[in-house]
Amino acid sequence: MNALRIRTVTWFSCFAVVLPLLSLGGCKTYPSLNPDEKPIAHDYLIGPGDNVDIIVWRNPEVSMAVPVRPDGKITTPLVEDLPASGKTSTELARDIEEALSKYIQQPVVTVVVTEFIGPYSEQIRVIGEAAEPQALPYREEMTLMDVLIAVGGITDFAAGNRARIVRNVDGKQHQFSVRLDDLIRDGDVTANVPMKQGDVLVIPESYF
Repeated sequence: MNALRIRTVTWFSCFAVVLPLLSLGGCKTYPSLNPDEKPIAHDYLIGPGDNVDIIVWRNPEVSMAVPVRPDGKITTPLVEDLPASGKTSTELARDIEEALSKYIQQPVVTVVVTEFIGPYSEQIRVIGEAAEPQALPYREEMTLMDVLIAVGGITDFAAGNRARIVRNVDGKQHQFSVRLDDLIRDGDVTANVPMKQGDVLVIPESYF
């Protein structure tokens, strides 16, 4: 009995020492994001996996829908291996016109994006204790709530109020605190913040 008591006291003593260390290691604070911050206007950039309709006026034989390859390029009749990733649809249209001008007099091209993924640098990534961690295409005025809906919320093991967003600001990475539990479980709309292109949402696991 004495040996059992000693082991029990020792276990609780160790727990009392370890618990503060876990709390200190997992409760690093980051600045909060402003929920009223307005997103900066941004033109959509084409990325690998997008589908684009290329319409050449009065030249249906070279008009077609093509996918953007994993290497970020497209191939169409008379135009091979033309870079498309990272360009707006207008920029790509002008590049195609330049390429076609060798064969067609004063071509007029319109590019319409029909399936949207976007370049990797513009996607929103969700990692950790999300129901379905994944990369999402950014959409104008996208918020944290929109992202959580897209990934099916968080798991039962998530420490939602210890989540953070990793964001590129002026070429440097910064981390910002977000409150997922308050947003999802308490309906606190002040915890809903704007997302930006390239954000990474990190959802840690709860210790207990």
